[in-house]
Amino acid sequence: MVSLLTDVSSELVHALLPLLLVGSLGVSMLMLGLIEGLSEGTASIVKLFAGAISDRFRRRKPLIVVGYGLSALTKLVFPLAGSAASVLTARLFDRFGKGIRGAPRDALIADVTPEAQRGAAYGLRQSLDTVGAVIGPVAALGLMFWLGVVQHALWFAAIPGLLAVMVLVVFVREPEQIGAPAGKRFSLRDWRQLGKPLWQVLALCTILGLARFGEGFLVIQGRDVGLGDRFAPLTLVLMSLVFTLLAYPVGLLADRWPRMRLLMLSVLMLLAADVALALAPNLYVFGLGIALWGAHLGFSQGVLSAMLADVAPKALRGTAFGVFHLLSGLSAIAASVLAGWVWQRFGAPVMFAVAGGLSLLALLVAAVMRPTATAVSST
Repeated sequence: MVSLLTDVSSELVHALLPLLLVGSLGVSMLMLGLIEGLSEGTASIVKLFAGAISDRFRRRKPLIVVGYGLSALTKLVFPLAGSAASVLTARLFDRFGKGIRGAPRDALIADVTPEAQRGAAYGLRQSLDTVGAVIGPVAALGLMFWLGVVQHALWFAAIPGLLAVMVLVVFVREPEQIGAPAGKRFSLRDWRQLGKPLWQVLALCTILGLARFGEGFLVIQGRDVGLGDRFAPLTLVLMSLVFTLLAYPVGLLADRWPRMRLLMLSVLMLLAADVALALAPNLYVFGLGIALWGAHLGFSQGVLSAMLADVAPKALRGTAFGVFHLLSGLSAIAASVLAGWVWQRFGAPVMFAVAGGLSLLALLVAAVMRPTATAVSST
């Protein structure tokens, strides 16, 4: 429920912010990429230390509450933003909150879930995330028809965010004596204890992250191929709907099938999405590309989390997820900046073609790693 409400809040903002930046404020595609990339970079760095701190103090919930609370409060800033700099500042604080909560939340799920059910647990969390990610853009669409002004619609994003914090504080409990032994302090030397199987999975995640740029580019592409400002949020509605329908069933499947096989299938879907979006002669092909992008997320996000939980040492799970988020965030910075530069210099079709090439590289790496990764047992 916390994930659902927070995603309603975040995706309402996410659906409208590219339109505010590129439309109302007139920023370039490169600047859009910089804003999205720097925001995710902030989140990634914080996630690293938040995960390690939760291992050190054996408490996940306080960090999770602070993270969700900060993100909820920053939603009140977006409607007041009058420049790219103010939007960036608000996004940085919002993503700082996401960074605080991300790794401890994922580690807490592993702490309270039996090993045989982790794929389903992470799939359920992703499904609830994406239900909110459907409701958020739908709400944005309705608010744009009702109010007609992006800034006015953004005021409503704070409501579900604050409700999420209330649910978290009142209803969520964590088990006692989790994580690292008492007295263990965080050290970069802990990274050496994460093990080769975990680093292999992290390497694959990093390459895959380079193939996935910020979703704000999808919103702008939808606007440009014929949706316009009012209907552009439908881009994220379709993507999130497909993601929602697949995330939990794929999580169940990941407890029965080799997880690397499912991940490779997801990369194939991303490659197909890039091809469709690069061509996109009409809204039908564009819609197919967005649906494939959502299917890729449904087949990859929960599966990746389950794979990490399988190979991460129990006492360092928070640290492991923190490193994962760090590398994913850094690759997201590079991906978004590269996407913005290529779009601005060569156009959207070339940008999607470059992303397709990176997806193909990720698929080849996964194929090489597959025998080792599927042989790994839980630590």
